[in-house]
Formats: sequence, structure tokens, C-alpha cells
Amino acid sequence: MSSISLDENADPIVQFGQWLKAAEVSEPNDPNAMNLATCNAQGYPSSRMVLLKSFDHQGFVFYTNRESHKGTDLLENPRAALCLHWKSLRAQIRVEGRVETVSEAEADAYFASRPRDSRIGAWASSQSRPLGSRFELEKRITTYGLKFGFGDIPRPPYWSGFRVVPAQIEFWRDRPFRLHDRIVYTAETDGTWTTKRLYP
Repeated sequence: MSSISLDENADPIVQFGQWLKAAEVSEPNDPNAMNLATCNAQGYPSSRMVLLKSFDHQGFVFYTNRESHKGTDLLENPRAALCLHWKSLRAQIRVEGRVETVSEAEADAYFASRPRDSRIGAWASSQSRPLGSRFELEKRITTYGLKFGFGDIPRPPYWSGFRVVPAQIEFWRDRPFRLHDRIVYTAETDGTWTTKRLYP
């Protein structure tokens, strides 16, 4: 029996947190991993796995190089879909909404919390661009490591976070004979949520 509950009257952000907390106990690796789907200005879709770093009633936040494939997609077409799937819980959550860049203060604070090697890596990696060899990357890592030495490592100007502001959140829970539970929460302009149950 699943350790999660699904309540049509619950605050979906609170319920999301409860499901994520359950996944942190049951998932062997990266319970905050999520699929991020984007489209470029021409409408071509692309998806990849990223890590959810924070969430609240304002939205769901992840960080990246804004000059990466996903970064350029989101700057051209600021809409996205997220999907978190937990095999251990036999459950998933889908989020759809517009995307905004986090504040400079938020990005600075999160960047400062990262391990030192990760901060150096953000400077060394020209994310999504062609790389001649692994040695080329390692050489850049060494170069930036020497440049910053033991001093502070500032956030690169091209590195920041994106927040997916949810228009819809769907909770999906496995049930026998593929008769799954699906409940969609839709954000209203007054800050409230409406719910509807979907056929599996």
C-alpha cells in the first residue's frame, strides 16, 4: 500500500511537499529529479532531467547555465512542463506553467551554497556547446581553480535559476488494473485552486 495520500481538498503545494518527503525516504537516488520539457521559439520540444532545488507557492525552482539548450529555450519561450516520477511510490506529479528567472539575490544565495568544485565547474563548462575532449574540460577546470585559488568564487553572469509558476498540477497515483487516481489542480487568478478528477 502506498505511503502517500491524495486529497482533492488539499493545498497542492503542501501535498506536493508531503509526496516529496515520502520519496526522500523511499527513492534510492535523487528524489528531487524531474523531467523538464521546453520548446524553442520555433515550437520544437526538448526534454531532460534536472534537479528541483526549492518550491513554494510561488513555484518550482531549478538552476542552470542560461546559455545552455534549456536556458535558451526558456528565454525564447518562457513556458515549461515538469514531471517527477517515483517508482518506489508508484506515483508521479506533473506541473505546467509559465517560467520566470529567479532574483539575483536568490541565485547568489544558492550559488554560494554549492560545493566549491561545483562553483568552479559552472565557470569551466560552456554548457551544451561542443567539447573537443575530456582533457579540454579538465584543463578549463584547472585554469579556473587556479584563478580563484582559495578566494571567493562569484556567480557567473550567465548562471541563474528558473521558476516554473504552476498553472496546473496533476497528481497521479497507481491503482490496481490501471484504474489510476488522477486529480488536477488549476490555479485561479484570485490565488485559489480548483480541482477535477480525470479518467485514468
